[in-house]
Amino acid sequence: MSSSPCVRVRNARRLTALLALATACILGAPAAAQPAWPSRPITVVIGYPPGGSVDAVGRAVVETLGKKLGATVVVDNAGGAAGAIGVQKVVNAAPDGHTLIFGSSSEFVATRFLNPAQKYDAARDLTPVGYVGAIPLVLVASTQSGVTSLAQFVSVARQKPGQLSYGTSGIGSMLHFSGELVKKQAGLSITHVPYRGAGNIGSDLAGGAIEFAFLGPGAAKPFIDAGRIVPIAVTSAQRIALMPDVPALGEHPALKGYDLVAWYALMAPRGLAPDPQARLQRALRETLQDATVRQKLERIGVVVGRGDENLPQLMARDAVEYKRIVDFAGMRE
Repeated sequence: MSSSPCVRVRNARRLTALLALATACILGAPAAAQPAWPSRPITVVIGYPPGGSVDAVGRAVVETLGKKLGATVVVDNAGGAAGAIGVQKVVNAAPDGHTLIFGSSSEFVATRFLNPAQKYDAARDLTPVGYVGAIPLVLVASTQSGVTSLAQFVSVARQKPGQLSYGTSGIGSMLHFSGELVKKQAGLSITHVPYRGAGNIGSDLAGGAIEFAFLGPGAAKPFIDAGRIVPIAVTSAQRIALMPDVPALGEHPALKGYDLVAWYALMAPRGLAPDPQARLQRALRETLQDATVRQKLERIGVVVGRGDENLPQLMARDAVEYKRIVDFAGMRE
């Protein structure tokens, strides 16, 4: 005896409902299997020891970034090779959003032209999270050098070729690039003294172990305010608000057109999933809009960005400039 049309309709509806439920369960299973992000503390690697400008800017950002994410964020100072060791550590990390790199244009762009053995290319091997800001450097002199002005610096360096030294945070660092560009443009011969990081440069300079150095404004200012070192010039095209009485290097005829600043950014390993990337980008933009963070950064000389600048485009542009500096200064290792 055949079933009635009403029974067949009810059975068909039940079957359709069961199929829909099964499909939803199957499709929903992978999503449910994905762990919530972040599922553990986020580590932000900084490729320099504490005390330098990269570390100072990074730490000013990281604490508030964690609050915006509602997560624990810790800093891992992995210094060496002008920041490249820290970047390589993150390049090798899992792209799960729990390991990030805060660094500068030096290790993100410049060092690969300096060191042929460098294994990573940041443009290829990292995922941009966001641009943080830019900062000029300050050329400073030991009080024992007797140099107190930009004109005197150029004059004394010309009179004593090879007899003077300048310190930086390492070979291939932004500080190093700044010094070599000064030497090339002005025709000077000054010995480069690379440190493992910028932390000890100020005290060595104040003690007379080296005559000159390039430092971030934040790292230099306490020594300048204490009268232990002398500011000579800044590396940007114009003077900066933090040190309005200090000339730009380009104000000297031998250094006309000089303009070299470091920029900072937050990045992740290549292959970062879209959701963590979007949440990190949003949190970084909110962090850079925070009044307290902006004040901290501006106090150390940072021109704060929005967080949504086109990092790949900036990196491609700067790659041309840094290669040019390496080529004409003979900086390759």
